[in-house]
Amino acid sequence: MGMPPSAISVYLASRPARVRRLEWLRGRRYRVIQVGRPWADRLNPLPVVIAHHRRDSSAAQRLAVALESDWSGVPASCQQAYESILSCAPGIVIVDLRRTNRCGCLGHRHPLVRSEPFTEPHDSLGGQSAGELDIAWQRVEAWPALPLQETALDARFFEGSRLDEFRARQFRLRLLSVFLHETNHLAFPHELEDSVRHRSLSFYRDALRSYVEEACATLSFTIDRSFSRME
Repeated sequence: MGMPPSAISVYLASRPARVRRLEWLRGRRYRVIQVGRPWADRLNPLPVVIAHHRRDSSAAQRLAVALESDWSGVPASCQQAYESILSCAPGIVIVDLRRTNRCGCLGHRHPLVRSEPFTEPHDSLGGQSAGELDIAWQRVEAWPALPLQETALDARFFEGSRLDEFRARQFRLRLLSVFLHETNHLAFPHELEDSVRHRSLSFYRDALRSYVEEACATLSFTIDRSFSRME
């Protein structure tokens, strides 16, 4: 079985009080979640630690929803594309969530783990190796991933709550796509960038289209029922 978030949380809380106090004063926060792996490794979820500044707690929450909830709701074919990648990922994945990157990139795979609690394997974590990546969430939010398709999909919703809901899901699926992209680099560091990018963009396109089709079908059903009550 995968390591439960509680074990990682206990480890983080067991570090010297002075270290934890300094982290807290600097605004460093950790959120521990699990990402379900698809198909053959479904019973062995992947532990993910979202490391972030306290001012980015809302973005960390949205990333957590993307990894825990939105991932489980994407089409099976989207999950299947990442079956071997998630199965070969490090035992713990650290996400350094930041607002931007100086280089302008959406994210990176880190060759070495820089988050101090996880730089070395610990007995309390079962000796699990860790891999680290970063995501610049403000750049992801502004990223025109598929400009023509996204504009066409955006136009299918009216102003108001349904449009807000679409854009919130759109952002979370972008975060999920970038997370999977960089995890792909962690699992298979020698795979060509073009191949990794094609897989993550295909995931985003198919997952977003599936959500829009489902949302529009639900909207149509609601409208049809409202008309039937007026007859």
